[in-house]
Amino acid sequence: MLVLPNIKFMARICPITKSSSIVGGGYSNATRATQFNPTGKVRKHVNFQNKKIYIPELKKSIRLTLSTRGIKTINKNGAYITLKKAGLI
Repeated sequence: MLVLPNIKFMARICPITKSSSIVGGGYSNATRATQFNPTGKVRKHVNFQNKKIYIPELKKSIRLTLSTRGIKTINKNGAYITLKKAGLI
């Protein structure tokens, strides 16, 4: 039985790598050398892609929103093993 989370309403988190956005920013080296001048904070997002993956063991295709690192993990280790380890199958 193939049980998938409802991708439409999930937070932007990769189900394989568990990565999400982070807050970055700070001071440039020029600012540190001269005076206090805050540069502000920037949210850095993960590179998400919508991907249709065929799983030969189940003879089914599923559509997921994955990070590019998660896609590379699937290509390296195989779809069935990676998705089973992530708890998606």
